[in-house]
Amino acid sequence: MKIIAVGMNYALHNQELGHEEVQADPVIFMKPDSAILKDGKPFFIPDFSSEVHYETELVVRINRLGKNISPRFAARYYDALTVGVDFTARDLQRKFREQGLPWELCKGFDASAAIGTFVPVEQYADVQQLNFHLEIDGEVVQRGCSADMLFKIDEIIAYVSRFVTLKIGDLIFTGTPVGVGPVSIGQHLQGYLEGEKLLDFHIR
Repeated sequence: MKIIAVGMNYALHNQELGHEEVQADPVIFMKPDSAILKDGKPFFIPDFSSEVHYETELVVRINRLGKNISPRFAARYYDALTVGVDFTARDLQRKFREQGLPWELCKGFDASAAIGTFVPVEQYADVQQLNFHLEIDGEVVQRGCSADMLFKIDEIIAYVSRFVTLKIGDLIFTGTPVGVGPVSIGQHLQGYLEGEKLLDFHIR
């Protein structure tokens, strides 16, 4: 399986990070399967970064092999959703951007893609009207709604499948809303989708 992630998919988050340009197409990056963090296992802050940020996202699970998928058929290619955290070594990201270098090391390091329990897509009336949020130590630190995505889920699937064949079990992190911030040792993170807790783990 592979992890496909979308950058800069919420306007307010783009402003938060100082990105003023408007993207004509989704910004795509990849994480290796070794980035997966699941089953409530703790996230260990890596020794190569002094500023790791949480980025809460809606995560889509692919359930069919697909290539060159039409947007009108894209909904057939995923069967479940959850809340995830795209951990980012923000200090490394700034350094790489300044040097015009790729993002992989600041985004794709081990355990940088936390995922919660998946919920069948049939449980939701409209995947583009889903509210999600992240709590740290019981306080809400980030809220988002899939209605605010610049590129909708079906558009993302159609776009990515032009370049990369989607396979069963692939995950798509659909982008983070405004409100990202740093994590520190000892914190307790809990992610919710439509009020249901799907993600629960600690920072070590």
